[in-house]
Amino acid sequence: MAKESVTDMLRYLAKDAGFNPAWRCLLEYRFALALVAGIVVVWLGHDWLPPFAGSHVFSWKLLVALVVWQPVFEEILFRGIIQGQLLKHDRGRRCWRQISSANVITSMLFVGIHLIMNPTLVSLTVFIPSLVFGYFRDRCDSLYPSMLLHCGYNAFVFAGLIVADNMELP
Repeated sequence: MAKESVTDMLRYLAKDAGFNPAWRCLLEYRFALALVAGIVVVWLGHDWLPPFAGSHVFSWKLLVALVVWQPVFEEILFRGIIQGQLLKHDRGRRCWRQISSANVITSMLFVGIHLIMNPTLVSLTVFIPSLVFGYFRDRCDSLYPSMLLHCGYNAFVFAGLIVADNMELP
């Protein structure tokens, strides 16, 4: 296989998974509103429904995993691959109030994977944020807005753990 064809294939796969420029989306008021809403919801919900049982010890490894690696990996898998593939079909592109059926199906799978490691109620709370991530994936045809939102929301959770005294600092 020629080098050009491998490069072309990788470009195609990256574009297909949603690695497309999204500057106009990142500058929209909707994106800023979604980011601020995440702060407010996490802040208000932290006392009502703590994301983790018990206390955790702060570590840079935990911070990077929760705020960078997990959200990036999850967005590539769920919004990039799964939602991207579902959007190729007519049924996946059907929308209700700008929420595609591909987004709804992907969000249900996203909740399902969170059920493996989290209590049921905590897992169900990721459905709405997942719809928000998927909305931006559809609207912008890019993974970058959903990745940034997901990283931001997880950073708010991490900060909330520290503020709520559920995170022991070294």
